[in-house]
Amino acid sequence: MKGKLYIVATPIGNLDDITLRAINTLKQVDIIIAEDTRHSLKLLNHLEITKPLISYHRHNEETKSDVLIEKLQEGQNIALVSDAGTPGICDPGEVIKKCIELGIKIIPIPGACAMINSLICSGIDTKEFTFLGFLPLNKKLRKKKLEEIEKSNKTIIIYEAPHKLETTLNDLKKILGEERML
Repeated sequence: MKGKLYIVATPIGNLDDITLRAINTLKQVDIIIAEDTRHSLKLLNHLEITKPLISYHRHNEETKSDVLIEKLQEGQNIALVSDAGTPGICDPGEVIKKCIELGIKIIPIPGACAMINSLICSGIDTKEFTFLGFLPLNKKLRKKKLEEIEKSNKTIIIYEAPHKLETTLNDLKKILGEERML
């Protein structure tokens, strides 16, 4: 019998912002795969959960996905967690795609999601919005994406790393003007 892959949302900031279902899932799985095992270990220690942790991030997802699929096919249950929020949203997702292809059951365990939390606290229109994730690093692709933002009349949500925030805000200010920015 194949194992299951649980996509477990983790807290953003406050370690107590985790669902009971997420805690129970993390206690019951055989393995936890994490973007940064050092970061996830803080949460697991807080919850007094001891499980094997496997590092799974953008730089190793190609090689690790096959190993994880093998463990799932052996019948082991695995929880995928990110550093904060919902895994698969701007996080490695190769193992999810492979599970779908192979008919391995995927079970989402909902919880915190930075995009949604930011939107609901913003006071801006939530009826229709576009989520673009991180803007491309490539200058040509970035320019194209910024032009797409400029033409949109919907609420646009993007992610940005703290050390790149000022540059991105300046880029957006140039194309949108202050009045269109929140």
